[in-house]
Amino acid sequence: MKNNFASLAVAAAVVLAAAPAIAEKADRAKPMNVEADALRYDDVQQTSVFTGRVVVTKGTIVIRGAKMTVKQDPEGYQSGTVTAEPGKLAFFRQKRDGVDEYIEGEGETIEYDGRADKVKFIGRAEMRRLRGTTIADETSGSVITYDNTNDQFAVDGGGSAATPANPGGRVRATLAPRNSAATATPPAAAASAPPARLRPSTTIRQEVR
Repeated sequence: MKNNFASLAVAAAVVLAAAPAIAEKADRAKPMNVEADALRYDDVQQTSVFTGRVVVTKGTIVIRGAKMTVKQDPEGYQSGTVTAEPGKLAFFRQKRDGVDEYIEGEGETIEYDGRADKVKFIGRAEMRRLRGTTIADETSGSVITYDNTNDQFAVDGGGSAATPANPGGRVRATLAPRNSAATATPPAAAASAPPARLRPSTTIRQEVR
């Protein structure tokens, strides 16, 4: 479909858990809205391919890139692969539940898995946690996988596959202190607030599908 501008709202049919304590996070139940220069849709495969200045919003999620392929499984969960223009980076941003914090990141390719609520940044990958407008945690590597459900991330430096953006193929991270005067949580809110710092994990490096 060769339109100068294409806009699609894809409704997500989310399977809700019976107990409120294990309900899905809000963004997963929101419709996905996509704007682009062109759209090619395959009804049989339930696949949409957006190209040209792609902008995606889904609740608090914002994704930007040059091309995005969106798939929807039989249960209504959506997944997408975003690629950047040559020499540039695709962008992802999402608010963390219950706190005034955002996770944002960049990569040559970004894979989003709505079912698992995970996002993977591939190639010159960077990820930041912002408290308001202040960067609290920051990390970079070859591949970064972020698990929004468990507030965990894993970083692969790439080993010998060094690049100008990641010389030596090493992981680099700056993590804010868990407890300090600047980050202390009021006693009344401490019981309900999630952990202040993201937790590195070695258990979430599986492929996003």
